[in-house]
Amino acid sequence: MSSVPGRQALVIGASRGLGLVLADELARRGWQVIATARREGSELEARAAASHGRLNVERLEMTSSEQLASLNQRLKGRRLDLLFVNAAIERGNLPIHRVPTDMFTEVMVTNALSPLRTLEALRGRVAPNGTVAIMSSDQGSISLNTESGHELYKASKAALNQLMRSYATRHADDGHTKLLIDPGHNQTLLGGPGAPLKPEESIPLVIDVLEAQAGAPGLQFLDLHGETVPW
Repeated sequence: MSSVPGRQALVIGASRGLGLVLADELARRGWQVIATARREGSELEARAAASHGRLNVERLEMTSSEQLASLNQRLKGRRLDLLFVNAAIERGNLPIHRVPTDMFTEVMVTNALSPLRTLEALRGRVAPNGTVAIMSSDQGSISLNTESGHELYKASKAALNQLMRSYATRHADDGHTKLLIDPGHNQTLLGGPGAPLKPEESIPLVIDVLEAQAGAPGLQFLDLHGETVPW
């Protein structure tokens, strides 16, 4: 791939929902965007076709280390201003003692381990003053966990946040802005049709936060209004 002038972003997990709207809105704002989907035939490809070259699609199964390495090679020569990882699954509202071991493993690998593997695999493509960000949730806040339900999902997001803290400590001197973003409760496949927000409402606010925080030091856990979410 050849380099393209202007701000460049890589959005991991953009085939639907929040990731799809994120990639589309970045392109609309003039970013040159690479966005990943696991398979062909997604809405992302239709958005890319209508983007006048602002949005390009790459294939990636984020849980595959081999596919991450291959994507990294395909990005050779690109310098990213933003690397944003969006990935999460929910497997039902079971109390933790009823969660099968294979379900626990699947959710933890997808929601916590794989996003950090992705950052490690691709962080070398991010400019020294660029931003690395992960879509988190206030469901991962331990201090806000005062209502019952969705125990496995909450645990996976708390694990994600903790791993990101470790990542930020290990790479404290790399010059990257590091963000965990809570986009609010949205009407997505995961959030359900009764959620109070639509991605088309929340994601422009998320991007406002990303753009406002560019260049900020350290790691922050912020909501879509730029307010700090308690750990």
